[in-house]
Amino acid sequence: MTTFRFIHASDLHLGRRFGTIPEPPDGNVRGRLMEARHGAIDRLAAAARQHGAGHVLLAGDTFDTATPSDTVMRQALGAMAAAADVTWWLLPGNHDNLRDAEPLWEAIRRDGPANVRALAEAAPVAMTEGATLLPCPVAWRSSGRDPSEPLAAMESPAGALRIGLAHGGVTDFTESGESIPPDRDRTAGLDYLALGDWHGRMAVGPRVHYSGSPEQDRFKHARRGVCLAVTLAAGAEPDIAEVETGLFLWDERDLALSDGQDPAAALAAVLPDAGRRDILLRVRAEGWIGLAERTELVRAADRVAPEFAHFELAADGLQTRHDPADLDEIDRAGALRQAAGALMAAADDPDLSRTDREVSRDALARLYAYVKDASA
Repeated sequence: MTTFRFIHASDLHLGRRFGTIPEPPDGNVRGRLMEARHGAIDRLAAAARQHGAGHVLLAGDTFDTATPSDTVMRQALGAMAAAADVTWWLLPGNHDNLRDAEPLWEAIRRDGPANVRALAEAAPVAMTEGATLLPCPVAWRSSGRDPSEPLAAMESPAGALRIGLAHGGVTDFTESGESIPPDRDRTAGLDYLALGDWHGRMAVGPRVHYSGSPEQDRFKHARRGVCLAVTLAAGAEPDIAEVETGLFLWDERDLALSDGQDPAAALAAVLPDAGRRDILLRVRAEGWIGLAERTELVRAADRVAPEFAHFELAADGLQTRHDPADLDEIDRAGALRQAAGALMAAADDPDLSRTDREVSRDALARLYAYVKDASA
């Protein structure tokens, strides 16, 4: 065998419900996100065909919980079975670990299609002649030990490519014993170590890689999910190609504001121009603006939000300048003026916590907006 090709992916988290994402009254964002994760199976199979790979390695957390619904499990296995030209290698991770998910892995071994292999033992497996897979299934969610430790003792036929598969974090040679050492490829004589757990793409070394999740699920990595098309040859460094598989982009953008600036124009300048329906966007506003400008910023955010799969304005770092003229626009006397004065005092009170001051600022801004809308 001159070369061996496979797809490295991880952290599909099938069945994740995305409960922290607010559901708009007329939308189905969570359902779309869940369906995109299931659809990643077909996109991984397509990547395998595109790159001449007959195997897909899933480095842990294929399922989001140890007890996925029967629908989630069987539809996933059905999608893998439909890609009959691909062999799927499933490693238990911390979310679907062997102890908590024992019935799940037993069901996959018993009822799964012939092209799906559940890796429930830390023992070498021949993928094909000349390539040996060395899996390290996670036994339980938190073991306090290096999950890749068994690799050093696993044997393989002379001359065979050694491919490690593990799930966990990498540490820089600490003594905690809980993480995977970044030189595990050298200490275990590996041609490649496919890792899962980190949801973003990361190269630890030439032979040690995190693929990240093929479909992103958090505001952290600022790109769509990928898988890795890996080509191995004896004695050579791996040839690795990133293949984009994600449908949704989770993106964060900074919005720096100053007093007197047009907040609506500043917001528009940082927004993506295209593909908004498939983008979850968090805009982090910071700086100083007046109460009227803050109100206009919120209005501008409310106008643009329905164009995105999800949109949120994070204004914790945005300070609001208050002055008596703002209160006069709310009311010059009476209950509203008293309420506005109390909120302004609380917003500027150094003896209150930052959270309490921020709540007061938001409440004052809402009151200001309500009065302005009512008088429009």
